[in-house]
Amino acid sequence: MRLLRILALLLPMLAWAQSYPTKPIKIVVPFPPGGPSDIFARGLAQGMQADMGHPVIVENVGGQGGVIGVDRALKSAPDGYTLGFNSGSTLAIAPYSFTRLPYDVKKDVALITTVVRVPEVLVVHPSMPVKTLQELVAYAKGNPGKVNFGSAGGGSITHLAGELLKAEAKIDIVHVPYKGAAPAVNDLLGGQVQMGIFDVPVLLGHIRSGRLRPIAITSGKRAEALPDVPTTGEGGYPNVTSDNWYGLIVPAATPADVQKRIHAAADKALHSPVVIEQFAKVSGVAAPSTPHEYATFLAAEQAKWSKIVQAIGFKEEN
Repeated sequence: MRLLRILALLLPMLAWAQSYPTKPIKIVVPFPPGGPSDIFARGLAQGMQADMGHPVIVENVGGQGGVIGVDRALKSAPDGYTLGFNSGSTLAIAPYSFTRLPYDVKKDVALITTVVRVPEVLVVHPSMPVKTLQELVAYAKGNPGKVNFGSAGGGSITHLAGELLKAEAKIDIVHVPYKGAAPAVNDLLGGQVQMGIFDVPVLLGHIRSGRLRPIAITSGKRAEALPDVPTTGEGGYPNVTSDNWYGLIVPAATPADVQKRIHAAADKALHSPVVIEQFAKVSGVAAPSTPHEYATFLAAEQAKWSKIVQAIGFKEEN
């Protein structure tokens, strides 16, 4: 009888999980429209729609280097209808750089899959009289406190990459945080800030048009989209690396069967030639994974960035 009662309780849940989804699904992107996370999330959403049989829409919720949007997704109903599109900084950096974080990565997050890997590039406004990393460092040393660098927000990879360069090169450059890469790049284009380190996709068009000058790729190898731009290692600063990445998450309480259904749709999309080509056009490399592989990768990223946060003594007051 006890077994029958348990089965009676489980059957509605199993039936619900098997019927998922029955309505549109939302992906919360924790940055404003137009930035790299928005570009990749929309590509993923389009790729998932056919398999899900319902629209997959994007909602942009910017602020605090992506923390506000991720928190919104994690505090939504754990029913599989609100997914989170996290940047590396929100899971790998924020736990160590924020004095208070509204979510606990270990307790509140269910990892679905990594989505994309993307190189970053250090660029300057054309008014800056520098063309190489060595020239930039020399200029900054000759003009302490006069070079501002924009970021997607305090504690983001785009911020810590600048802080890492600052520490490695021993230069005095000033951080200016924004609520996402798009507004930061807008001010960079206008000359309100003089430099920044951002994902290649959000800068590629501006670089090709000559509105921004690329100085160095902050990766271990050159970017295919910018083959003539040397790496920071080639410029004499091999420790200044900041490959960015994005992943898909849901609230930890989301039923396991629903998580598997979401993973299946995302994995299928990320193996799709259409999505792979769409990502590649803006220098993104589709990176599908299992949840276990995602967890292993995240642990390595946390180990890397926590050391950097500690080394530069950074804490984001929030």
